[in-house]
Amino acid sequence: MTGGLWPVTVTARGAGGSPLILRGLRGRDRRQWEALRAENSEWLRPWEATSPEPVATALAFRQLVRHYDREASEGRLQPFVIEIGGRLVGQMHLFAIAWGSLRSACAGYWVAESVAGQGIMPFALAAACDHAFLGLGLHRVEVNIRPENAASLRVVEKLGFRDEGVRLRYLHIDGQWRDHRSFALTSEDLGRCSLVERWNHSQHR
Repeated sequence: MTGGLWPVTVTARGAGGSPLILRGLRGRDRRQWEALRAENSEWLRPWEATSPEPVATALAFRQLVRHYDREASEGRLQPFVIEIGGRLVGQMHLFAIAWGSLRSACAGYWVAESVAGQGIMPFALAAACDHAFLGLGLHRVEVNIRPENAASLRVVEKLGFRDEGVRLRYLHIDGQWRDHRSFALTSEDLGRCSLVERWNHSQHR
């Protein structure tokens, strides 16, 4: 189940403003992407996965783009950047994609500090979940969050993710194995409306 999965672009429209676009990272994004990562390095450090083994060098940008495209073409990853008004503001990945009888994925994301708290992250996660369920035909999307990450916990709460408990020492982050809370949605949870529609409706209450 890997043919034609990548590249793909997901466009989500809210009540107003520029549409939110999820798309693959491109070679011409290098300057903007590297500047965004540098500006947000301290903002992201407490929440981003690290390696328990010493890593000699990080992938160069073009190697990273090729790695993302290769993993996506093999059906293991959907590596999106988040773009609004022609500007990159973060990333949204569907990873650990499993097919067969499981048909699930995990979602991981980050957004620039300069746009945090503007509703971009729940909107982007809603769009990614709709793509997972309606575009890829997956059954389950899971998000794992450190209990200390209040902002990310609010994202899944706003979208109605189910709390499935704590995973002890689940992921290596910022130099240590960290506990995470696990949240999930299945396709049955959507009912008759997409998650983007549900999010847009909630903004009019």
